[in-house]
Amino acid sequence: MQDGRYGELSRIYEINMQDGIRNLTEGKIFGQLTRLAAPIMATGFAQMAYTLVDMAWIGRLGSREMAAVGTVGIILWLTSSLAFLTKAGAEITIAQSVGSRRLDRARDYASHTVSISLIVGLFLSIALILFAHPVIELFRLQTEVAEIAHEYLQIVCFALPSVFLVFTFSGIYNGIGRSSVPFYFLTAGLVCNMLLDPIMIFGINGVGAMGTKGAAIATAVSQILVMILFIINMKRENGILDRFPFFVKLEKGYTLTILKLGFPVAAMNCLFAGINFYMARVASIYGGHLGVMSQTTGSQIEGISWNTSQGFSTALATFVAQNYAAGKIKRTFKAYRYTLMLLFSLGIAVTLLFLFFGKEIFSLFISETNAVEAGGDYLNIIAYCQLFMMLEITTMGIWNGYGKTLPPAIVSIAFNLARIPLALTLAPAMGINGVWLAITVSAVIKGIVSPVWFRLTIISRAGRSFTNHI
Repeated sequence: MQDGRYGELSRIYEINMQDGIRNLTEGKIFGQLTRLAAPIMATGFAQMAYTLVDMAWIGRLGSREMAAVGTVGIILWLTSSLAFLTKAGAEITIAQSVGSRRLDRARDYASHTVSISLIVGLFLSIALILFAHPVIELFRLQTEVAEIAHEYLQIVCFALPSVFLVFTFSGIYNGIGRSSVPFYFLTAGLVCNMLLDPIMIFGINGVGAMGTKGAAIATAVSQILVMILFIINMKRENGILDRFPFFVKLEKGYTLTILKLGFPVAAMNCLFAGINFYMARVASIYGGHLGVMSQTTGSQIEGISWNTSQGFSTALATFVAQNYAAGKIKRTFKAYRYTLMLLFSLGIAVTLLFLFFGKEIFSLFISETNAVEAGGDYLNIIAYCQLFMMLEITTMGIWNGYGKTLPPAIVSIAFNLARIPLALTLAPAMGINGVWLAITVSAVIKGIVSPVWFRLTIISRAGRSFTNHI
């Protein structure tokens, strides 16, 4: 690069720092991590709340409606997991570009991730609308439940491109260290959803009630609103990255880098959702619609620990990416240690909460006695893996920050796949609880293997002088 061009880029870098791009290569590590992680965690809870709000209202309709919406939730989880392709790609490439003071590259990567996400989102939306019936039939649901699920899926699929763009926009803001912006917009969407849900589901004094169809419309409208808020903010006069263009002709170099970094993360999340798709089918066989309801609703409640861990993992990845690009390796190790210490305390609290108050927690979402009993059993068993799940997700953050997205994906994919034979082995002897035990055992193993692999890799590549910082 020519000196004049480098000077211009440095000038742009300083200007953008003043406009909100955060330099994470200087200052106190713990404070930077918590400031970055808090909005990301809150964003995750806002996303989780979309589903929980629906579940809370739909629970008043009955367990069959809960099972139908929960089933669609797994399908959308499976498809929207592909959005991690561009979200992870944006977070890593943009954060590393900021750390190396290459704002021109950050801008180009942002444009490419948006273009790719829109293409993928549109394709999946059309495919699900056309093949909704065959997809729903894979769950072997009762006819009444399947019809409710089909209607719900057809509606929410119209907003799927918006979901993909929101994932990518969030990744772009996380990459530049402005993680609070996605939180504000997703909170606005949550408020919209909360206001629309009771009106669309139950109508006004019973007039205009649409049941689960109304819940689907409320969710779709809220997701589109969030996308619009992102676009308005990015295109305003002082928009981020010099109001980068959303649609560009894809260049091979940028595209391959995004795919290389994002594909393992997307594949891991997609396969994880696919496995849960199959596990819901097994749960349906051994527990009926109550088994499906326990897994789908219980997994949303489990988001208490998952979203917190994911928030710190994403913050850690951004922090590590900037410092790694700037050559400040020791700061990355310290950040990892601080994150583990904080999440250890939270993991113990969640474990005790699920273990001793599982039924009480489930009763907040549904009143049927049998459903509360079944859901409580799910939380009681899943409680034992919460600490290990947090350990795996945190370690994933430092791997991703280094641009090494493949190792954590291998660990996740391998042991998530192990859930299927475990469940098929345990369920005939233990019933539906055997399915929950299979999930717990695999999560414990992942929480051991991933950090051990990371530690051994660091020792072999960086030498024992770094180990005191982990």
